[in-house]
Parts: sequence; structure tokens; C-alpha cells
Amino acid sequence: MGRKKEKKKAAAGGGWLITFSDLVTLLLTFFVLLLSMSSMDQSFITRVTINPAELGFLAKRGSGKVTAKVRIVSEMLERPWEVMEKKNRIKDLLFPDEALPPDISRATLDENLKVLAKPEGVALVLTDKLLYPLGEYKLDRGAKMLLEQIVPVLDYLGNADVNIAGYTDNVGGMSQSNFELSGERAMSVLEYFVGRGLPNERFSISAYGPTFPLVSNNTPEGRAQNRRVEILIKTTPFMGGYS
Repeated sequence: MGRKKEKKKAAAGGGWLITFSDLVTLLLTFFVLLLSMSSMDQSFITRVTINPAELGFLAKRGSGKVTAKVRIVSEMLERPWEVMEKKNRIKDLLFPDEALPPDISRATLDENLKVLAKPEGVALVLTDKLLYPLGEYKLDRGAKMLLEQIVPVLDYLGNADVNIAGYTDNVGGMSQSNFELSGERAMSVLEYFVGRGLPNERFSISAYGPTFPLVSNNTPEGRAQNRRVEILIKTTPFMGGYS
């Protein structure tokens, strides 16, 4: 009988260990749960931080931030083979109504702006009606407002070279003055872009005068379309190199 009582006392004396171990297990489970919840919160915050498209900005290639609109347009320009299907979308994104100069309507813009696919990339073609007074080469205020919309896209496409080509109609024929005017117009666009902080080593200019008309020069409307500046964004390597 004495031995049985000693065994019962020993068993009763170790019971607190079971309760203590249960408590420790519960505490450990609680802290594991807290840690899991903390990790979930952190991953959610990270997702919100790196995907702020809904706020209108996305991380730029390099530094700073660009609008989602600029990213979308830039990605379209990097796929020239799709441009013809998306040219109206590119126009609407690049030049929304609120960005148009007061004296240029949406209809005028659509009539005097073309988006063309080229072997080297995509050309934005603007007639002189959008950029200069007739016979002049200095950009007017409305022209600068339009070109300003292109600057962030060129900045985003930092690895793409750009050729700015000036053209005239055939009035005056192959005269030196026509070639000079086309060169001065291309240069004025280049100077604007460089003045807005784009590196000048990315740019080249061409002066084609009345050569390479887009349409016939036999009508006033045709001549108006041929007086233009083409901004060729070279997003596609051209076989044999760039000309």
C-alpha cells in the first residue's frame, strides 16, 4: 500500500508539466499565426506598390515615372506590324482632346496626322498645318503643344534612334529654297526635342524638299499633305543598318 501511494503522489506532482506544455504549444501556434498574417499583409502591400497603374503611373525604363498612356503607346510603336490596326488608338492616346491647341480640332488633327509603318519602325507624319505658318519654319505655339505630347514617348523609348525628315510640295520644283526650307523645318523640331531634354545623339535630320511626295501634287489638298515633317522612331532594326 505504501508503494502505491508513492506512485500516485509522483503522478500527481508531474501533472503541471502537461498543462504547461499545452500552454506553450498554444502560444507557439499563436505566434506562428501572427507571423503568417504579417507576411500576408507585407505581400499585399508589395503588390500595391509595384503595380500602381490604377494611379496613372508605372515604373519607367530607367528612372522616374511615366504615365500608363505613355507605356501603352510606346509598346504599340515597338510593334510596327500592328500599327495600321491601331493607328487611331495611337492618335487618341498621344493627342487627347484636352491636349489639343485651341485652334486645332479633332477633325483637323486626324486629317493632318498620319501614323505609318516603316521598315525601321513607325513614323508620325505631321503636315505643316499643324506645325508652321505657310512658308515658315519656326514652330508656333500650337505646334509645341503637339510635340510636347510626343516627348515622353521618345524619352521612354530611350534606345530608339529618331530621324526627323522635312518635305515640301512641288511648288518651286527642285529649287535650293525648297530643300533649305525642308531642312530648317526638320531642324526646328529637333531643336524643340533637344530643348526638352532628349539627348541630341539619338537624332538625325533629313531634308528631302519636294522628293518622295505622299500623294499627288496636282491639287491644293495633295500639296498640303506633302508639306510635312516625318518623325521616324526606329524601334525595329533595319537589315543592312540604318540609312
